[in-house]
Amino acid sequence: MPDMAKDIQKKEAESPERGERTRTRRVYMPAVDIIERKNDIIVIADMPGVDEKSVDITIEKNVLTLNGAVDTAIPENRTMYGNEYGIGDYQRVFTLTDEVDKEKIQASVKNGTLKIILPKAEALKTRKITVKAEA
Repeated sequence: MPDMAKDIQKKEAESPERGERTRTRRVYMPAVDIIERKNDIIVIADMPGVDEKSVDITIEKNVLTLNGAVDTAIPENRTMYGNEYGIGDYQRVFTLTDEVDKEKIQASVKNGTLKIILPKAEALKTRKITVKAEA
């Protein structure tokens, strides 16, 4: 039977090509699900330990960047004897197409799960074209 712990390990994020990180902490690439619906695209990212105050979402040009900071403080009067789950911050970068209406993006977080709704631009939604008979 395969070792399940190895299958679920987090991937470390690569350094962005635009620069280097200024923090010495580990940065993980959160696992995401991307779901396309008729009027929008939903991105669901697993970021345990992140809440609405510690997540930062930016969009510059067509690049959507997710950053999440995790508090690694060990509670007072406690000692860490083992650590099987890697603790660190999160970062994930996506390139958006013109299909997304960047002005209407919404985000929410609950229990370490970040949900981003990327509405499709009105001009790119499928519409029915009426065909008329010529006389």
